[in-house]
Amino acid sequence: MRILVTGAQGQLGLALQRVAPLNKTMEWHFHGREDLDLLDEEMVDRMVRFLQPEVIINTAAYTAVDQAEQEEDKAYQLNRDAVVYLARAAQHTGSKIIQLSTDYVYDNGQTTPYLETDQVRPGGVYAHSKRAGEEALIAIDPAHVIMRTSWLYGPVRHNFLQTMLRLGGEQTQLQVVYDQVGTPTCTIDLSEAIVQILKQMDQDPATGEAFQGIYNFSNEGVCSWYDFAVAIMRGKHLPCMVQPVRSAAFPTPAQRPAYSVMDKSKIKDQFGLQIAHWQEALERCLVQTEG
Repeated sequence: MRILVTGAQGQLGLALQRVAPLNKTMEWHFHGREDLDLLDEEMVDRMVRFLQPEVIINTAAYTAVDQAEQEEDKAYQLNRDAVVYLARAAQHTGSKIIQLSTDYVYDNGQTTPYLETDQVRPGGVYAHSKRAGEEALIAIDPAHVIMRTSWLYGPVRHNFLQTMLRLGGEQTQLQVVYDQVGTPTCTIDLSEAIVQILKQMDQDPATGEAFQGIYNFSNEGVCSWYDFAVAIMRGKHLPCMVQPVRSAAFPTPAQRPAYSVMDKSKIKDQFGLQIAHWQEALERCLVQTEG
Protein backbone atom coordinates (compact mmCIF):
# COMPACT_ATOMS: atom_id res chain seq x y z
CA MET A 1 0.00 0.00 0.00
CA ARG A 2 1.40 3.37 -1.05
CA ILE A 3 0.42 6.29 1.19
CA LEU A 4 0.85 10.03 0.67
CA VAL A 5 0.78 12.16 3.83
CA THR A 6 0.40 15.92 3.51
CA GLY A 7 1.28 18.33 6.31
CA ALA A 8 4.30 16.17 7.12
CA GLN A 9 5.82 18.68 9.54
CA GLY A 10 2.65 19.23 11.55
CA GLN A 11 2.11 17.45 14.84
CA LEU A 12 0.04 14.60 13.35
CA GLY A 13 2.31 14.32 10.32
CA LEU A 14 5.31 13.93 12.62
CA ALA A 15 3.46 11.35 14.71
CA LEU A 16 2.74 9.33 11.56
CA GLN A 17 6.40 9.55 10.61
CA ARG A 18 7.24 7.90 13.94
CA VAL A 19 4.99 4.89 13.36
CA ALA A 20 5.61 4.52 9.61
CA PRO A 21 8.93 2.62 9.91
CA LEU A 22 7.19 -0.02 12.04
CA ASN A 23 4.97 -0.97 9.10
CA LYS A 24 7.20 -2.48 6.43
CA THR A 25 4.35 -3.48 4.10
CA MET A 26 3.40 0.18 3.60
CA GLU A 27 5.24 2.62 1.37
CA TRP A 28 5.02 6.06 2.97
CA HIS A 29 5.57 9.41 1.25
CA PHE A 30 5.60 12.44 3.55
CA HIS A 31 5.38 15.93 2.07
CA GLY A 32 5.21 19.33 3.72
CA ARG A 33 4.66 22.81 2.37
CA GLU A 34 8.31 23.13 1.34
CA ASP A 35 7.94 20.48 -1.38
CA LEU A 36 4.18 20.26 -1.92
CA ASP A 37 2.20 23.49 -2.11
CA LEU A 38 -1.37 22.37 -1.54
CA LEU A 39 -2.61 25.71 -2.88
CA ASP A 40 -1.02 24.99 -6.27
CA GLU A 41 -3.55 22.74 -7.99
CA GLU A 42 -1.19 21.78 -10.81
CA MET A 43 1.54 20.76 -8.36
CA VAL A 44 -0.93 18.71 -6.33
CA ASP A 45 -2.17 16.95 -9.47
CA ARG A 46 1.38 16.19 -10.65
CA MET A 47 2.40 14.77 -7.28
CA VAL A 48 -0.64 12.53 -6.95
CA ARG A 49 -0.35 11.29 -10.54
CA PHE A 50 3.36 10.59 -10.02
CA LEU A 51 3.01 8.70 -6.74
CA GLN A 52 -0.27 6.91 -7.56
CA PRO A 53 -1.06 6.45 -3.85
CA GLU A 54 -3.79 4.11 -2.70
CA VAL A 55 -4.45 6.46 0.24
CA ILE A 56 -3.89 10.18 0.79
CA ILE A 57 -3.91 11.30 4.43
CA ASN A 58 -4.46 15.05 4.53
CA THR A 59 -3.24 16.34 7.89
CA ALA A 60 -2.51 19.85 6.59
CA ALA A 61 -4.81 22.56 7.92
CA TYR A 62 -5.12 26.17 8.96
CA THR A 63 -5.63 25.76 12.71
CA ALA A 64 -5.08 29.25 14.16
CA VAL A 65 -8.64 29.52 15.45
CA ASP A 66 -8.54 33.16 16.56
CA GLN A 67 -6.29 34.39 13.77
CA ALA A 68 -8.68 32.91 11.25
CA GLU A 69 -11.17 35.64 12.15
CA GLN A 70 -8.79 38.13 10.51
CA GLU A 71 -7.44 35.75 7.84
CA GLU A 72 -10.60 34.23 6.45
CA ASP A 73 -9.21 33.84 2.93
CA LYS A 74 -6.14 31.94 4.17
CA ALA A 75 -8.27 29.64 6.31
CA TYR A 76 -10.57 28.75 3.42
CA GLN A 77 -7.67 28.29 1.02
CA LEU A 78 -6.05 25.59 3.14
CA ASN A 79 -9.11 24.08 4.79
CA ARG A 80 -11.38 23.99 1.72
CA ASP A 81 -9.57 24.75 -1.54
CA ALA A 82 -6.61 22.43 -0.86
CA VAL A 83 -9.07 19.62 -0.11
CA VAL A 84 -10.75 20.26 -3.46
CA TYR A 85 -7.41 20.03 -5.28
CA LEU A 86 -6.53 16.76 -3.57
CA ALA A 87 -9.97 15.30 -4.29
CA ARG A 88 -9.79 16.24 -7.97
CA ALA A 89 -6.33 14.70 -8.26
CA ALA A 90 -7.52 11.56 -6.49
CA GLN A 91 -10.22 11.12 -9.12
CA HIS A 92 -7.48 10.50 -11.71
CA THR A 93 -5.69 7.85 -9.65
CA GLY A 94 -8.51 6.20 -7.72
CA SER A 95 -6.87 7.23 -4.45
CA LYS A 96 -8.89 7.25 -1.23
CA ILE A 97 -8.56 10.37 0.94
CA ILE A 98 -8.58 10.39 4.73
CA GLN A 99 -9.35 14.01 5.57
CA LEU A 100 -8.71 15.15 9.15
CA SER A 101 -11.42 17.44 10.49
CA THR A 102 -12.58 18.83 13.83
CA ASP A 103 -15.14 18.60 16.59
CA TYR A 104 -15.70 22.33 16.12
CA VAL A 105 -18.10 21.63 13.25
CA TYR A 106 -20.70 20.28 15.70
CA ASP A 107 -21.31 22.90 18.41
CA ASN A 108 -25.09 22.70 18.09
CA GLY A 109 -25.75 23.12 21.78
CA GLN A 110 -26.42 19.53 22.81
CA THR A 111 -24.94 18.07 25.97
CA THR A 112 -24.64 14.40 25.02
CA PRO A 113 -21.74 12.95 22.99
CA TYR A 114 -21.98 13.81 19.32
CA LEU A 115 -22.69 11.11 16.76
CA GLU A 116 -21.46 11.49 13.19
CA THR A 117 -25.08 11.86 12.11
CA ASP A 118 -25.84 14.75 14.46
CA GLN A 119 -26.56 18.21 13.14
CA VAL A 120 -23.58 20.47 12.53
CA ARG A 121 -23.54 24.17 13.34
CA PRO A 122 -19.99 25.51 13.05
CA GLY A 123 -19.21 28.83 14.67
CA GLY A 124 -16.36 31.08 13.60
CA VAL A 125 -14.22 31.14 10.47
CA TYR A 126 -12.06 28.15 11.42
CA ALA A 127 -15.03 25.84 12.01
CA HIS A 128 -16.85 27.09 8.90
CA SER A 129 -13.77 26.58 6.73
CA LYS A 130 -13.25 23.03 8.02
CA ARG A 131 -16.90 22.21 7.39
CA ALA A 132 -16.57 23.70 3.90
CA GLY A 133 -13.69 21.30 3.29
CA GLU A 134 -15.83 18.37 4.42
CA GLU A 135 -18.70 19.41 2.16
CA ALA A 136 -16.39 19.89 -0.83
CA LEU A 137 -14.86 16.44 -0.39
CA ILE A 138 -18.27 14.76 -0.07
CA ALA A 139 -19.55 16.61 -3.15
CA ILE A 140 -16.63 15.44 -5.28
CA ASP A 141 -16.68 11.84 -4.05
CA PRO A 142 -18.62 10.59 -0.99
CA ALA A 143 -16.45 7.43 -0.91
CA HIS A 144 -13.66 9.35 0.83
CA VAL A 145 -13.22 9.47 4.62
CA ILE A 146 -13.54 12.32 7.09
CA MET A 147 -12.09 11.80 10.58
CA ARG A 148 -13.19 14.39 13.11
CA THR A 149 -10.91 14.73 16.09
CA SER A 150 -10.71 17.04 19.10
CA TRP A 151 -8.22 18.88 21.31
CA LEU A 152 -5.25 17.48 19.42
CA TYR A 153 -1.90 17.56 21.21
CA GLY A 154 1.38 15.69 21.14
CA PRO A 155 5.02 15.61 22.24
CA VAL A 156 6.09 18.08 19.52
CA ARG A 157 4.92 21.30 17.85
CA HIS A 158 2.66 23.98 19.26
CA ASN A 159 -0.33 22.67 21.21
CA PHE A 160 -2.01 22.94 24.61
CA LEU A 161 0.33 20.44 26.25
CA GLN A 162 3.44 22.30 25.12
CA THR A 163 1.98 25.65 26.19
CA MET A 164 1.10 24.36 29.66
CA LEU A 165 4.55 22.82 30.12
CA ARG A 166 6.21 26.09 29.16
CA LEU A 167 3.97 28.26 31.34
CA GLY A 168 4.10 25.76 34.18
CA GLY A 169 7.86 26.06 34.23
CA GLU A 170 7.77 29.85 34.16
CA GLN A 171 4.91 30.75 36.49
CA THR A 172 3.72 29.79 39.96
CA GLN A 173 0.02 29.90 39.05
CA LEU A 174 -2.20 29.88 35.98
CA GLN A 175 -5.86 30.44 35.22
CA VAL A 176 -7.51 27.94 32.86
CA VAL A 177 -11.14 27.74 31.78
CA TYR A 178 -13.31 25.02 33.27
CA ASP A 179 -16.57 25.64 31.36
CA GLN A 180 -15.38 24.17 28.06
CA VAL A 181 -15.68 20.38 28.09
CA GLY A 182 -14.37 17.83 25.61
CA THR A 183 -11.76 15.11 25.17
CA PRO A 184 -8.03 15.55 24.49
CA THR A 185 -6.61 13.48 21.64
CA CYS A 186 -2.97 12.46 21.63
CA THR A 187 -1.32 12.43 18.19
CA ILE A 188 0.39 9.17 19.12
CA ASP A 189 -2.95 7.41 19.63
CA LEU A 190 -4.53 8.95 16.54
CA SER A 191 -1.60 8.00 14.31
CA GLU A 192 -1.61 4.43 15.64
CA ALA A 193 -5.36 4.16 15.03
CA ILE A 194 -4.95 5.37 11.45
CA VAL A 195 -2.22 2.80 10.83
CA GLN A 196 -4.36 0.01 12.29
CA ILE A 197 -7.19 1.00 9.95
CA LEU A 198 -4.80 1.07 6.97
CA LYS A 199 -3.56 -2.42 7.86
CA GLN A 200 -7.09 -3.75 7.80
CA MET A 201 -7.75 -2.04 4.49
CA ASP A 202 -4.57 -3.58 3.06
CA GLN A 203 -5.31 -7.09 4.35
CA ASP A 204 -9.03 -7.05 3.56
CA PRO A 205 -10.01 -5.02 0.46
CA ALA A 206 -13.66 -5.24 1.50
CA THR A 207 -12.79 -3.22 4.60
CA GLY A 208 -11.36 -0.48 2.43
CA GLU A 209 -14.43 -0.39 0.23
CA ALA A 210 -16.64 0.04 3.31
CA PHE A 211 -14.40 2.68 4.88
CA GLN A 212 -16.09 5.88 3.78
CA GLY A 213 -18.06 8.72 5.28
CA ILE A 214 -17.57 10.49 8.61
CA TYR A 215 -15.91 9.02 11.73
CA ASN A 216 -15.25 10.51 15.16
CA PHE A 217 -11.96 9.80 16.91
CA SER A 218 -10.60 11.09 20.20
CA ASN A 219 -9.29 9.46 23.34
CA GLU A 220 -11.89 8.23 25.83
CA GLY A 221 -13.25 10.14 28.80
CA VAL A 222 -14.33 13.72 29.39
CA CYS A 223 -12.62 16.71 30.96
CA SER A 224 -12.39 20.49 30.92
CA TRP A 225 -9.32 22.44 29.84
CA TYR A 226 -8.77 23.07 33.58
CA ASP A 227 -8.78 19.33 34.32
CA PHE A 228 -6.38 18.75 31.43
CA ALA A 229 -4.02 21.46 32.67
CA VAL A 230 -4.03 20.06 36.22
CA ALA A 231 -3.21 16.58 34.91
CA ILE A 232 -0.30 17.98 32.88
CA MET A 233 1.19 19.77 35.90
CA ARG A 234 0.87 16.66 38.04
CA GLY A 235 2.25 14.43 35.31
CA LYS A 236 5.40 16.53 35.03
CA HIS A 237 5.56 17.31 38.78
CA LEU A 238 5.41 21.05 38.15
CA PRO A 239 4.60 23.18 41.23
CA CYS A 240 2.45 25.62 39.24
CA MET A 241 -1.05 25.99 40.72
CA VAL A 242 -3.93 25.94 38.22
CA GLN A 243 -7.00 28.01 39.03
CA PRO A 244 -10.38 27.36 37.32
CA VAL A 245 -12.06 30.34 35.64
CA ARG A 246 -14.97 30.90 33.28
CA SER A 247 -14.38 31.49 29.57
CA ALA A 248 -15.58 35.07 30.05
CA ALA A 249 -12.30 35.77 31.85
CA PHE A 250 -10.45 35.22 28.57
CA PRO A 251 -12.42 36.82 25.71
CA THR A 252 -11.23 35.54 22.32
CA PRO A 253 -12.03 36.61 18.73
CA ALA A 254 -13.46 33.15 18.02
CA GLN A 255 -15.93 31.44 20.33
CA ARG A 256 -15.07 27.91 21.46
CA PRO A 257 -17.64 25.11 21.87
CA ALA A 258 -18.77 24.71 25.47
CA TYR A 259 -19.33 20.99 24.90
CA SER A 260 -17.63 18.91 22.22
CA VAL A 261 -17.48 15.32 23.47
CA MET A 262 -17.74 12.84 20.57
CA ASP A 263 -19.13 9.30 20.47
CA LYS A 264 -16.55 6.88 18.97
CA SER A 265 -18.78 3.80 18.72
CA LYS A 266 -18.79 3.78 14.91
CA ILE A 267 -15.04 3.64 14.41
CA LYS A 268 -14.54 1.23 17.33
CA ASP A 269 -17.19 -1.18 16.11
CA GLN A 270 -16.07 -1.20 12.47
CA PHE A 271 -12.34 -1.60 13.12
CA GLY A 272 -12.20 -3.16 16.58
CA LEU A 273 -10.19 -0.26 17.95
CA GLN A 274 -9.29 -0.15 21.63
CA ILE A 275 -9.07 3.53 22.51
CA ALA A 276 -7.17 4.65 25.61
CA HIS A 277 -8.54 7.04 28.22
CA TRP A 278 -7.17 10.56 27.83
CA GLN A 279 -5.31 10.35 31.15
CA GLU A 280 -3.51 7.17 30.10
CA ALA A 281 -2.68 8.70 26.73
CA LEU A 282 -1.32 11.82 28.43
CA GLU A 283 0.96 9.74 30.67
CA ARG A 284 2.46 8.00 27.65
CA CYS A 285 2.81 11.25 25.77
CA LEU A 286 4.63 12.96 28.65
CA VAL A 287 7.26 10.20 28.57
CA GLN A 288 8.04 11.20 24.98
CA THR A 289 7.98 14.94 25.69
CA GLU A 290 11.31 16.64 26.18
CA GLY A 291 11.89 18.64 29.33
